Amino acid sequence: MILDKKLEELFLNVSCRAALSSFYFVGKKDKILADKAAVDSMRSELNKINMKGNIVIGEGELDEAPMLYIGEKLGTNNGPELDIAVDPLEGTNFAANNLPGALSVIAVANKSNLFNAPETYMNKISVNTSDFDVVDLDFPVKKNIFNLAEYKNKQPNQLTACILDRPRHKEIIEELKKLKVNLKLITDGDVSGALLVTDKKYGVDIFLGIGGAPEGVLAASALDTFSCKFQGRFLFKTQRDKDRAKKMGINNFEKKYELNEIVSGDSIFCATGITPGDLVNGINIKGDEFISETLITHKSTGLKKIIKIKQKI
Repeated sequence: MILDKKLEELFLNVSCRAALSSFYFVGKKDKILADKAAVDSMRSELNKINMKGNIVIGEGELDEAPMLYIGEKLGTNNGPELDIAVDPLEGTNFAANNLPGALSVIAVANKSNLFNAPETYMNKISVNTSDFDVVDLDFPVKKNIFNLAEYKNKQPNQLTACILDRPRHKEIIEELKKLKVNLKLITDGDVSGALLVTDKKYGVDIFLGIGGAPEGVLAASALDTFSCKFQGRFLFKTQRDKDRAKKMGINNFEKKYELNEIVSGDSIFCATGITPGDLVNGINIKGDEFISETLITHKSTGLKKIIKIKQKI
């Protein structure tokens, strides 16, 4: 079922308002307050929408988060049944320390069309290619790079790979360096990192590595509209993680998920900048108004652009 075009404006407003609320705590060295401000605002705005909303990706389980927890019902309880994935403040450290790249993110789909991912890690890969055989999560790094270079008619040293700068990625980073691939190392924010493959202007050819599973679902909903390739595989560290996954219906712990298994049907995605970053600019307050910049996508309408709007505070 196609999502009503009117929902674009409503969810755009949700991410913009959450971004504004968090912006007041930028540079205050308190990531908890910055996150809480975004969470409170996002929840308040979501409850104004005529829908039967269900949080599938949120701030954690009910016992971990008082608001926007997985399974929380939001909206007026009238209107369409929707699955909602949120990251009210992606890049809590970015906001707390006034660093580039803090975002407020939300994705929406019809009921049962967004994957209910557990709070664990996910090995991911994303590229902007219509030929889905070029790269694969199961290929060695070298094969993926050589295949992608051939597909793009480039040399490996003309490619740029984006990856989280973590000790767990030491071997991958060393392999990329041996291949003379240009590196874009990011400290946080693997929603925006995965989305840097969507447009040539960002200068990223491939995103890969291990990050958060919930962030993988959020990124997938936007990548779907851009006809990008995305694959992910959950990584469970403990038996407790596996037990929780089983309760969510995940029984094959080694399964590689394709994009259409993570998000299906129609979807809307919004990522509003809090601080300026590679993807979008941050909030700018002028008097009693604020200017925001949001990457918004809507699969069924083909909408995929950055929207800059001015609103009353």
